Amino acid sequence: MRPIKRILVAVKDPTAKSLPAVAKATQLATGLGAELVLFHDIATPLYADMLYARNVDLKSLQRDQLAHRRSQLETIAARVRRHGLSVSIVAEWDFPAAEAIVRQAWKQRADLVVAEVHEGGKHRARWLLSYTDWELLRDCPVPLLLVKNKALYRHPKLLAAIDPLHAFAKPASLDREILRTGAQMTHALEGELHALHVFTPPMPIMPPLAMGPLVDVSTPRDETEAEARKRFMSELGGFEVKRSARHLVEGRPTAVIPAVAKKLRSAIVIMGAVSRSGLKRIFVGNTAEAVIDSLSCDVLIVKPPNFEAKVPRASRGVQILSAAATP
Repeated sequence: MRPIKRILVAVKDPTAKSLPAVAKATQLATGLGAELVLFHDIATPLYADMLYARNVDLKSLQRDQLAHRRSQLETIAARVRRHGLSVSIVAEWDFPAAEAIVRQAWKQRADLVVAEVHEGGKHRARWLLSYTDWELLRDCPVPLLLVKNKALYRHPKLLAAIDPLHAFAKPASLDREILRTGAQMTHALEGELHALHVFTPPMPIMPPLAMGPLVDVSTPRDETEAEARKRFMSELGGFEVKRSARHLVEGRPTAVIPAVAKKLRSAIVIMGAVSRSGLKRIFVGNTAEAVIDSLSCDVLIVKPPNFEAKVPRASRGVQILSAAATP
């Protein structure tokens, strides 16, 4: 993984009183010596009938809205620059929002994207992900820090969940990417890096009924744990992870990862994402998808080095709908 020197911050609402994604990106940029790019996407559709009825010129409307949003972003940027950081701003009409952020990450050659979770409605917990969040998680071509918690980082604990046995079909290089990214973030935030490997106990194999009782022909549990420990410790070679911060736990990752994160009071959980070949869409991976919504802390998703986002490179511009398209 290349050093994080350019951070793209997706500013959901430039008028919001609290901007946790901007605040946390500022902390990271300060520790990393990185540049910040504040990006706001105007994905709101316009209706052709309304434009015609009100005799509104589309180009003038676009220009005015962009100028207004840029002014708001500049106000935010001015505050961040007081920390001695280099900050630029970008506002664009593009849709859908997740694709717009991915395209901007390419344009800006970003090394990291920081985004706040989108509100999902009054009946959903604030840390649960929306459809836009999931699309961004699946398609973002660089590490993505999804901000779920508003509290600033103060010597945080970062928990890197790795799978050195590759039990979930993840490439070996992904664990190294997770640890490298975690090490950079930990150093920048003056935090403590923890590593977690959850290994699955051996399962007995059920023979056909005619063959008699259940027979355990799998690898003995002790051998499985020994191999898991050996591979786990080997994977951590070269990384500054204290012995007390190395966690080898037997169980199901979907249950263990949230439990360990809660016990440690982790500020960030770092996980890997993989693409499923043969499918049109890209999935974060069964384990990650089951875990992410269970976490109330921030989540950093890392992709394999050869990951390719299935997103068009060209901006879609303004979405124009007709009255007939409204629900």
